[in-house]
Amino acid sequence: MQSPWVQRTLAIIYPPRCLGCGGLVENTMGLCGDCWRDTSFIAGLTCGKCGTPLPGESDTGETCDDCLRISRPWGAGRSVFQYRGTGRKLVLALKHGDQHDIVGPAAIWMARAARELMENDTLIIPVPLHPWRLLKRRYNQSGLLANALAKRTGHQFCGDALMRVRHTESLDGKNRDARFATLTNAITANPKRAAMIEGRNILIVDDVMTSGATLAAATEACFTAKAAEVRVVALARAGKDT
Repeated sequence: MQSPWVQRTLAIIYPPRCLGCGGLVENTMGLCGDCWRDTSFIAGLTCGKCGTPLPGESDTGETCDDCLRISRPWGAGRSVFQYRGTGRKLVLALKHGDQHDIVGPAAIWMARAARELMENDTLIIPVPLHPWRLLKRRYNQSGLLANALAKRTGHQFCGDALMRVRHTESLDGKNRDARFATLTNAITANPKRAAMIEGRNILIVDDVMTSGATLAAATEACFTAKAAEVRVVALARAGKDT
């Protein structure tokens, strides 16, 4: 651990900057005022299945139109912010821009959003990338988020609990039906980790939930491996206008 003197020195040499715009901020874990206001953090009444915001001011427990139309195999889900504005910029910077300093603050936000989803024996796992895509990108952004969330909450983490066994094309631009069709049989439990999943409460972590097809495939893989319960959390929830 760095001493306070070293931390102060580093802060002078490398002053903390906003994760959204790069402007100077008071600490290394934050957004400037403008970027904070432009990040649509989800609060108040939200869908209990995906975390999308709903009209009203009561606690989570209602269900959005999408989750009423589409069967969600997981028990409950949360999201941190909507996939627009600075929120979208943060996700893309993590996913494609190697901006890993977003992971620490994101873990704090996700821990708050998912605190009611975690039990004492919860195993936190990420949505997997196919090996070819992982080789190209060099890291799994969902894995970074899941690992940081596990460290933040003290829960067990397994980065390779699930496997992408089929190299699927990008889901960008595909409609809901095409997304679900593309992910059919694309994700399975890692045989070497099946014993870790069996009988456990699982929390699956992803960067963005759009249609829910990827999270659904991951959830089904966990239940095939005899998980007791599966819940999900995403950093961002994409809406109909995304």
